[in-house]
Amino acid sequence: MKIAFANSGLPDSGIVCVGVMKGNRLTESAKTLDAKLKGSIKRAIKVGRFEGNLGQSVSIPAPAGTKLDAVLIVGLGEVKKLDDLAMQSMGGRIYSAVAKSGSVAVTISVDTLKACNLDVGQMAAEVATGARLRSYSFDKYHTKKGKDSQPTIKTLTVRGAGAAKARRLFASMDRVADGVFFTRDLVSEPANILYPETLAKEAKKLSKLGVKVEVLTEAQMSKLGMGALLGVGQGSIRPSRMVIMQWNGAAKKADQPIAFVGKGVTFDTGGISIKPAGGMEDMKWDMGGSGVVIGLMKALAGRKARVNAVGVVGLVENMPGSNAQRPGDVVTSMSGQTIEVLNTDAEGRLVLADALHYCNKRFKPKFMVDLATLTGAIIIALGSDRAGLFSNDDKLADALSNAGTAVGEPIWRLPLGDDYDKMLKSEIADMANISGGRGAGSITAAQFLKRFVDDTPWAHLDIAGVTWSKKDSATVPKGGTGFGVRLLNRLVADNYEGK
Repeated sequence: MKIAFANSGLPDSGIVCVGVMKGNRLTESAKTLDAKLKGSIKRAIKVGRFEGNLGQSVSIPAPAGTKLDAVLIVGLGEVKKLDDLAMQSMGGRIYSAVAKSGSVAVTISVDTLKACNLDVGQMAAEVATGARLRSYSFDKYHTKKGKDSQPTIKTLTVRGAGAAKARRLFASMDRVADGVFFTRDLVSEPANILYPETLAKEAKKLSKLGVKVEVLTEAQMSKLGMGALLGVGQGSIRPSRMVIMQWNGAAKKADQPIAFVGKGVTFDTGGISIKPAGGMEDMKWDMGGSGVVIGLMKALAGRKARVNAVGVVGLVENMPGSNAQRPGDVVTSMSGQTIEVLNTDAEGRLVLADALHYCNKRFKPKFMVDLATLTGAIIIALGSDRAGLFSNDDKLADALSNAGTAVGEPIWRLPLGDDYDKMLKSEIADMANISGGRGAGSITAAQFLKRFVDDTPWAHLDIAGVTWSKKDSATVPKGGTGFGVRLLNRLVADNYEGK
């Protein structure tokens, strides 16, 4: 779908969308169009019990006396409450309403609203961003695509007085959406297509954007002493990989980088501690953390972010092969710390242990944020609405929380502490990979990771509940969500570019 911006005016064909404020107060575009349609908008509002509330809409199909396919009347609610997220949601809902209408073009009219905190240019860019995010689909494996199931809209034009500003703002937002889409693609791929080697090849594509990409083989990781990561993948015929991505966009190339680390278990059977069969197909997206890091690096490079950033992802497949890791095995991590593996299904933390230590030792970053679909316990605690946040640094935790709120990807901070750390005690190694009890599963997992970051400011995002959605929302179709790309991009934009 092509997205364009134009100055104020109404089209002669296709679908046109106009806004109505709470209390059925028409915007200027709605008034103009209503006059042209001889009062049809006011009549449709009355008949449709429309009140102008945010999220309401009513359609007038093929208005008489025009060549328009339809008019979509959209509720704006209380104008003073309209913000960027509301405008994005509106754009997503409009796209959903018209995508399969049979029309090929839709125009959204955006008007200057005195009580709104956003000017018309920003409103236009936000509406377009919402529509772009909602337009995502993953249907590459459908060999028979029904005509009625395919989007027909080819062009979306947002019209308003601030077209030039909207175009400029959207250019950056569009590159972030590219990163979100890349993450959604990766998370959606089946595990027979996407495994450590092929996921590494996907990351290599970022070289075209100026990202320096390195791929470590099993031999190289073994030489570095990454026994924790390699132990997870040893039961699979698919060799493990680690990918290191560097974007150097700061004015001073030698500036200390910021770092993002992702868990990339391309399929997780649980290993010898095998999972139940029901729902195991979902474990193709246990690489969601790595997908977010790769998508973020695409977004930062795409919009030429003024920052030095590093992305490190550990890629493994956890299978119960004849050489698989056993419960009770002891592995030695790159940090030199030993780990008793009591449960082979608590594998993501083993991958991250070596990835975090490697990143910290090599790059000495300002901070590290890791992302992982780490625990089912976080879904019990927070459901599918929020990711879990754990951190050793209040400033970093607050910045992450603010960024999440700003982009509509909320996170909730949970505690860390010595009492939780003691729950990882092992009789024969420096630590166990699980606590042995059912309580505080997400917290003890984070506490385990904390042992591999030293004093570097660090945050862990447990995204197990938000990586995949089984229902549509305004800007996120069901399937892979890309949750985390926009959050971390906002963290960078608000706090670290040019600083």
